[in-house]
This record gives sequence, structure tokens and C-alpha cells, in this order.
Amino acid sequence: MPRPITATLHLEAFENNLQVVRRFAPTAKVWSVVKANAYGHGLKNVWRNLAQTEGFALLDLAEAVLLRESGWQGPILLLEGFFQPEDLLLIDRYRLTTAVNSDWQLRAIAEARLQAPLEVYLKLNSGMNRLGFAPERLHNIWLQAQELRNIGSMTLMSHFATADSAEGVAQQMATIERAAAAVALPRCLANSAATLWHPSTHGSWVRPGIILYGVSPTGHWSDIAETGLQPVMTLSSEIIGIQRLKQGDRVGYGGSYTALGPQQIGVVACGYADGYPRHAPSGTPVWVGGVLTGTVGTVSMDMMMVDLTPCPQATIGTKVELWGRNLPVDDVATTAGTLGYELLTGLAARVTVNCLNQADYGVQQ
Repeated sequence: MPRPITATLHLEAFENNLQVVRRFAPTAKVWSVVKANAYGHGLKNVWRNLAQTEGFALLDLAEAVLLRESGWQGPILLLEGFFQPEDLLLIDRYRLTTAVNSDWQLRAIAEARLQAPLEVYLKLNSGMNRLGFAPERLHNIWLQAQELRNIGSMTLMSHFATADSAEGVAQQMATIERAAAAVALPRCLANSAATLWHPSTHGSWVRPGIILYGVSPTGHWSDIAETGLQPVMTLSSEIIGIQRLKQGDRVGYGGSYTALGPQQIGVVACGYADGYPRHAPSGTPVWVGGVLTGTVGTVSMDMMMVDLTPCPQATIGTKVELWGRNLPVDDVATTAGTLGYELLTGLAARVTVNCLNQADYGVQQ
């Protein structure tokens, strides 16, 4: 028998979450972001349940090819564009839309031999200072791109740094408006947070990512609890051992936890090699047999320990939810000092993935 740790994907939640996005951005088309192997959920596992989207956005050219060859015939956007001029051969062959964020990419497109012009997203650096053209260059870049026979339709693209915080998007939107005043292009600006909370950014396309997986862009579940979004992934395991401690007994590597009195703890088949954060402190929430409790001691490679004081009925084989529908991944991540994004994308390949509501196309990651 395999280890009892399992990631269950509630695939019907994708359809629900896409409808939530449409409720918040009713006039925009949707790029469903499936980068990083669909945020750790497995691209093969999930794309069919998002097939009502207008397009998929990702980073990896190989994943774009996989998506196309799996049967998706709609638009696919490469969010960071291409990394070598020869990538344009596959972009042309598979009819992908590519971001363009630098001069060398424009030159490569100009010099390429393509079957047909490409759809291009011109990336504007509006203040995040990662990829993109400087605002003062945008108009000339747009004019230059218009002259290239290998470029067909164009869209203006940018990305917000603080859409998920009180600072909001006002400063970056002002930069975008100034830079694009004389640039007649449709816009694709809104990430998950902007899609939910900043309707002025919606433009022609929105690019929701983390909210499609039922996780908060702020890292706090309470911020999305009333939206109707549903978590897709439940990471669960079982208790595989029980220890009865007396006062002064220490737990785990480094003995970082010491029992203050008689205490019963459970050993769970889940560790940092499965993707659970090693740095999660004692008290990180865990759902054991329907009761909320917490971890004790340092997370090991393959195991972790939990306090059974609130759930004395727990025994070997009792189900444990590490995160999911009863325990938001945001709550676990917050206690561990990270974000749900990191936990989901860090799920290890050795964890068995079980897809629910997968109709007749059963797949495993």
C-alpha cells in the first residue's frame, strides 16, 4: 500500500471559481493562469474543468505545447514571452500568443520566418520593475511593432505589485494612463487581486491565477471568504503512530518542543519532502478527525507530529487534513510565515493526486 498522504482535487471547484471571476469582471475575457503546472495541481488534471475560459496563460513553452496537444484549441499566452529566438518556431507552429518585454524580442520577431503574424502582448513596466518597457518608451515601441509584418494584433499588458494591499493600484494606473494616452490598444492588466477589488483595471482581459484555485491573493482566507470561491486542493494523510509524553519529554529533531505535562501526540505521514513547510512552528493548524489542533516539534522529511489533546478519540488511521476545505491553505501558510502560492506549487511529485469530478478523462499527476 502507498503512504496515506493524498492531494485530492475537487475539480468542480474550478468551474465555480471561474464563474466567480466572471461575476466580478463581467465585461472582460478571462485568461486562466495555469503556470507552474497549474499552481501545483497538475496541468493535465485541471485544464478541462477550466475549458469555458477564453484562454490559458502560462510561462513554460513545453506546458503550452502539452496544452495544445492535449486538445485545447483556444488562445494560449506566454506570460514572459520567449527566451531564445528559436522558440519562435514553436510559437508559430502552435499558434501561441507571446508577451514582448524587450528590444531583442522585437528584433527576433522581425527576423523570424513565420507562417502567419503573431498575436503579441506588449509588456509595460508600470512600477513593479520586473519585465517590461519603460513608460516613456511605450509609444515608440508600439509604433515600431506596428511596422513588423510578423506582428498581427497587439494588446497592452502590465502587472500590479500592490493590488492585494491597502496601497492599491492608483499609482500604477496613473503611470499606465500617461504612457498609453496615445497608444490605441486593448488592455490586459488585472491579476487576481485586481480582478476582485479594482474594477477600473479590468480592461479587455483579466488574468486570474490563485483565485481560480480557491486561495486568497492576500494570504488571508477571510479576505475572500464571502466571494464564493472554493478551495480546489485538499492535502490529507493519516495518523500512523501515537506517543504518550510525560512532563519534560521533548519532540522531534532538535527537541524544539517540550511537553509541559502529560500529553498525547500523533505522528502523521507528511513531511517537508511532501511539500509541507519545514519551518512551520509548533501550533501550525491541522485538522485531525474533524477537530482543529496544531503541530508540535520540527517537521521531519517524512513525518510530523500533532497535539491530540483536543481530539483524544484519534487513533492510528484517523484522517488528517493538512489543508483544504476544512482548513484553508492560507491559514497554514500564514502561521508558517509564507503564502498559499508557495505551499501549492511546492507539492512534491511523490504525493498521490486523486481527481474528483473528472468525468471520463481520468488522469493522475
